[in-house]
Amino acid sequence: MSLKPLEHDRKYGELDQVLRAYLGQDADDTPERRSTALDAYLRHTWHTRPWAIPVAEQQLREYAENPPARLRLRLGEFYAVPDVGLEDDEIQDWLRTLADHLRASVEAGDVPPPGVPATHWEWHTRFPETAQFLGGWFSQDMPDEFANHDAAVDNYRATTDPVLVARLVGELHELLALPMDDGDHAHAVAELGMEVDPPAPYTPGAWLAVVAQRLAGQATPE
Repeated sequence: MSLKPLEHDRKYGELDQVLRAYLGQDADDTPERRSTALDAYLRHTWHTRPWAIPVAEQQLREYAENPPARLRLRLGEFYAVPDVGLEDDEIQDWLRTLADHLRASVEAGDVPPPGVPATHWEWHTRFPETAQFLGGWFSQDMPDEFANHDAAVDNYRATTDPVLVARLVGELHELLALPMDDGDHAHAVAELGMEVDPPAPYTPGAWLAVVAQRLAGQATPE
């Protein structure tokens, strides 16, 4: 049988978070240099769940030292490392390298400063409600479902818990505070799932600012 959720999280939960950060990224860490994916994991996790980094280091090292044996493979009671572009015989050394980098980051207090997300994983992990909003209400089907952008925003507000609406407003303000230009904002909304252009004459950044203001105004009690 496969691992039960509690057992999975206890043994591999944070290891899984680290490896998810590598989806679509190169696993090109060396003993001397961290990859873009690992930098993204550290940048986000240091500022949100710093206690999780030592947990990740321990889980990575334990998995590298004790990979699943034949019985566990046959029963399916193991964590399957996702495809990161490495050969099977390279995985264990790579996991040890990741663990070493995480330990060094904690021991040296090497905290990456806040910055613009560098990977798809980091965009979605840092701005989860924005991804839900843009991907759910502004997919390529939006023109068939809503009369215009404002109608889609109003539908989101009417069908979403006020706490999540407030969270989205906060995320939008945080996103707009990043040092980005119009091209960067266009990249950001695409990464977060938006598949239609913002309404004329707005740039993506200007439209996000209008959305934040609209939602904040609607969410404010009279």
